[in-house]
Amino acid sequence: MEGILSERRSYVAGKWVEGDQPFAVENPADESTVTELPSTPLPEVERAIVEARSSFDSGVWADLAPAERARVLYAFLDHFAASRDALVATMIAEAGQPTSFAERAQFQAGLAIARGTIDLYLSMTHEETNPVPTDELLRGRVALSLRRHEPVGVVAAITPYNGAIIMAIQKLIPALMAGNSVILRPSPLTPLSSLVFGAAADAAGLPPGVLSVVVEGGSAGAELLTTHPAVDMVSFTGSTVVGRAILAQAAPTIKRVALELGGKSAQIYLPDAVEKVAAGALAVVATTAGQACVAATRMVVPQDRKDEVIETVSKAYSALVVGAPTDPKTTMGPVVSAAQRERCERFVALAVENGGRVARGGGRPAGLDRGYYFEPTVLDLPDNSNPAAQEEIFGPVISIIGYRDLDDAVRIANDSEYGLSGQVYGADTAQATAIARRLRTGAVNVNTALFSAYAPGGGYKQSGLGRERGTDGIRAYQEVKHMVVGELR
Repeated sequence: MEGILSERRSYVAGKWVEGDQPFAVENPADESTVTELPSTPLPEVERAIVEARSSFDSGVWADLAPAERARVLYAFLDHFAASRDALVATMIAEAGQPTSFAERAQFQAGLAIARGTIDLYLSMTHEETNPVPTDELLRGRVALSLRRHEPVGVVAAITPYNGAIIMAIQKLIPALMAGNSVILRPSPLTPLSSLVFGAAADAAGLPPGVLSVVVEGGSAGAELLTTHPAVDMVSFTGSTVVGRAILAQAAPTIKRVALELGGKSAQIYLPDAVEKVAAGALAVVATTAGQACVAATRMVVPQDRKDEVIETVSKAYSALVVGAPTDPKTTMGPVVSAAQRERCERFVALAVENGGRVARGGGRPAGLDRGYYFEPTVLDLPDNSNPAAQEEIFGPVISIIGYRDLDDAVRIANDSEYGLSGQVYGADTAQATAIARRLRTGAVNVNTALFSAYAPGGGYKQSGLGRERGTDGIRAYQEVKHMVVGELR
């Protein structure tokens, strides 16, 4: 396929490595093969780990001054930026993402997050005086008590298909800026675009072993990364099911684990904000086809206005243009695979079996015979116990649920094993904010949204452990050391 990234080799410890056991990277828009990509041989994954360990223990990267690490990473990002056209084309081809999403939500936002993360790191204090009562200092003959934030060591970064580039950036830049050595393993569904990071490391002159990019069609390499004793931390974004497996795999070696997992987020509309439902509903499915862990796929609205909301949302979804991601008119592309489309179909059927109603969509769009397309779908659910309200579908399906009063709205929103994100809309900002404070979720947007290097995101409950972005996202890749200093007597 013309215009996409040309590299097909893995990047291991500063060298490009020929792979074995080729696997097909499929274009979900037309079911064609984008390329045959050779897997990183398992001994090379092992070597990436060993060399990462060596590079970290030698201090070749970790011992550099933060300003020097920043200089190299700015050069790393300059190469990334120069790859724009081929990178965007690759993301469109392997993920089926409309051009606007690949260019703005991944490439442009990714660059902004990366540069902002470097700036944020440089603004933070990484060695600070530790508060200790004066009498304890005197009694212990202590001259100084310090708290240092030091790199964790070797980090395995495992990324998902739905935001391969921006999710990688959210892991790579804070981890590298903190002085860690990193092995990146992207999703087998969208591995090709992530090879840009190997090229960027090469161009910027990162010391060998500080960054490797390994690809595979299966999971053997990922399992090695999550179990190897030389790996100190695993950072994973993906499903809760896989997150649980990673926790179990990491347990014998007591690795630090950071997980951003599934979500079933709710968007609550106060009675004075119901006219905003069309925009909120479109945000769930437009450009991403609902394949976003933070997507607010449960719309919680006043029961006495539920029919009005269903009509409004159905009309908004009918206006969406579903089609080829490269067509400028397209506002929603396909889901990533046949299995993902079948999951959408299965949950629509389960919704109906359990008393729900399909108000709009529910199947494959007419006229699109090839590609993994699914209609933007509106489900009218009788209550929050419906399977479509409880399970993450990860497709263009929104569920509309009525509430009796605001206490009931909060109950519905919190009635989930997930807690990744949430939204509250209300003309009375104070009231809407009070509702937001009651939601058991890692982030809540009240009448607006913010995606920034300076704002953390992450989950409560089974939506994960730890945070990405913000100061918390940087501290995730650091250990805390207490140093006490006294005079020798």
